[in-house]
Amino acid sequence: MMSKWKAAGIGVMLVTGLWGVEGYAADKLDQGPASADRNWQIGFTPSFSSGNFGSNTTSTFFYAPLSVRRLFKDGDVTIVIPFVTATTDGRTTLVGGTATRIDDNPKSGSGGGGGGTADDGGCSGKGSNVSGKNRTCGLTTRTAGQKVTTAGLGDIILKGRYYVVEEKDYLPLIAVTGRVKLPTANENLGLGTGQLDYGFGVEMSKMLGDKWIAFLDGGYNIIGDPDGIQFQNQHWYDVGAGYYFTKDLLASVYFEEYRAIITGFVNARDLFFAVNYTASPAWRLNSGVTVGVSNGAPDYALSLGASYRF
Repeated sequence: MMSKWKAAGIGVMLVTGLWGVEGYAADKLDQGPASADRNWQIGFTPSFSSGNFGSNTTSTFFYAPLSVRRLFKDGDVTIVIPFVTATTDGRTTLVGGTATRIDDNPKSGSGGGGGGTADDGGCSGKGSNVSGKNRTCGLTTRTAGQKVTTAGLGDIILKGRYYVVEEKDYLPLIAVTGRVKLPTANENLGLGTGQLDYGFGVEMSKMLGDKWIAFLDGGYNIIGDPDGIQFQNQHWYDVGAGYYFTKDLLASVYFEEYRAIITGFVNARDLFFAVNYTASPAWRLNSGVTVGVSNGAPDYALSLGASYRF
């Protein structure tokens, strides 16, 4: 059985790409060691994010994921079932639970990626004719700036982790991860892409003395292409550090970067701050704040949640 510090370290890290406070954040926010008599965990960590993602329209998303995890001696398997509320004109949608710009290729003259000309306010989404009047935003039938609020089931995510190296004097704790995003969200409502995504990654953590812990993670996501829109696959990484104020209270900060899925857009870059508290062997509390440092990321995101092990 891994020591408490080792298990806590790997539990804080990211399972797969994209922002911590949303579809993939449970592992940064939901830390804590496994125990022989507690092999299951149920968690709920809702989050709110807002940003314009390089466009002239602000989009907001409320993401409320229920997660069920099976804990093993050498890893874990999790299913995430989210409920989503989105207010957007369709140029931004959720990809694996993360708000992502999917419209207006900046190389076509529409800008929007934060790296060239200003956004022209148009859309070049599914089935659109960018030289005429038939322009739609993303996978919806909305026009630019026509924000609509929709709600429904998000994309269900299956993910797993396996520890391949246990932490020793000069070796970090190393795990390999995998995930599959099932296209259960309604793309016509701006809640997803309607396509299957999958990815893999590597996580590393190392205790530095009794209080400090360092993290380094990376991975690659294969993104499915909807009809009429071509996405590029996504590599990602994050680097971070945490400090144990007590054996049950951990504060951590990460720098994250994720490749944009539309050619020519600026990569998503953000700072993620997390606080985790182990209230009892069964209950864990968590909170997180994301601050975007590029147009590819949300301006900000907030999360607050809890998990129960039994």
